[in-house]
Amino acid sequence: MGSAREAALTALQKWRKNGAWSDAALSAAITRGGLDARDAAFASRLCYGTLQNLALLDYYIAAFSTTPPKKLEPKVMDILRISVYQIAFLDRVPPHAAVSEAVTLCRKCGCARAAGLVNAVLRRVTERRDALPEVPGADTADHLAIRYSHPLWLVREWIDAHGYDFAEAALRADNAPAPACLQTNTLRTDVNTLETALRAAGLEVRRHPQLADALLCEGGNPIASEAFQSGWFYVQDAAARYAVLAANLQPGMTVLDACAAPGGKSFAAAMQLRGRGSILACDMHENKLRRVREGAQRLGLTMIDTAAMDARMPDAALHGRFDVVLADVPCSGLGVIRKKPEIRYKDPAELEGLPAVQRAILDGLAPCVRPGGVLLYSTCTVRRCENEDVVRAFLQAHPDFEPEEMRTFWPHLDGTDGFFICRLRSRA
Repeated sequence: MGSAREAALTALQKWRKNGAWSDAALSAAITRGGLDARDAAFASRLCYGTLQNLALLDYYIAAFSTTPPKKLEPKVMDILRISVYQIAFLDRVPPHAAVSEAVTLCRKCGCARAAGLVNAVLRRVTERRDALPEVPGADTADHLAIRYSHPLWLVREWIDAHGYDFAEAALRADNAPAPACLQTNTLRTDVNTLETALRAAGLEVRRHPQLADALLCEGGNPIASEAFQSGWFYVQDAAARYAVLAANLQPGMTVLDACAAPGGKSFAAAMQLRGRGSILACDMHENKLRRVREGAQRLGLTMIDTAAMDARMPDAALHGRFDVVLADVPCSGLGVIRKKPEIRYKDPAELEGLPAVQRAILDGLAPCVRPGGVLLYSTCTVRRCENEDVVRAFLQAHPDFEPEEMRTFWPHLDGTDGFFICRLRSRA
């Protein structure tokens, strides 16, 4: 049997060394350690909380360590990070327990020589727990980058685009807990029945304030519930659901979900169509389409067909066939930082080519929209270069389309993921 701290440490190390997604690495570590639900929840809190506050934790470590952090072994730094996080952020964890367990982790991880240093640093942090050093440079991008552990380039981008106060509120929201949004499968049940079943299973759920058929789950694992296995709901953030609602689907319509995996928008479209119409869900890779088919089967959605397709080059047989084309394109993902905290650490150089890909997808899909139909463009990012700028370039090249609705969602304003939608209408 492993401990929650060991599981969190293992996941962090896999992310640091191999770039592994934290949720997958953590799930594997929890399974391997045989953790019960309570310890699994604690491991998750440690892992995600540390990733959310990495720069700030490193700032505290540097303030209390006689050895500069850059000279410490990476695995020692990881132990210090999850331990300082417990002391600084988790009121229910006794500081002495965090210190003791950190020393134990040093010995288990083959760095017993660092146990004394780790013990000393954590004791100093504990002594100053209620008066930790302030981050310098108030009202500057550098201050926000450390205080909220976001890359400086992104902080500067948001300040330049939206102002300092807006940027700080957005950064703070990125580090706040995000409840799971559960969408009722209205073809099988209703939200009242679903809510009753989930509460009976011990889950903490409440009605979504805007979406009538959605629930917010803030405690427990809804995926493990019998209601999920019975296909009574699927997990999809409210902003992604709003994107499908913006398409104004009506029963009997034909829909192309061009970048469909893992399938949430196809499932939402099926609910809007009330099971009447057709949906072609496409993605480039068969392994991704398998997830769509499995989800559709669990939900009982027989109207969804799948096909492998590069959305930049749809087959000519698809031209002019669809009332609505959904284009939820590959993007930087910087709108979902609150759920996937490691996304903030992406190399910005790797993001530079995304607008060209996004534009190529819109160009490729435009002929698939019938005259008078809708092309719905969406991303899970809040960067203008991937959103408004892409739409603007598309419209310049396609005067046969006109914008009808354009909106950016922000966690601190809307309580959703960061998201962008634009409904484009093909002129009849």
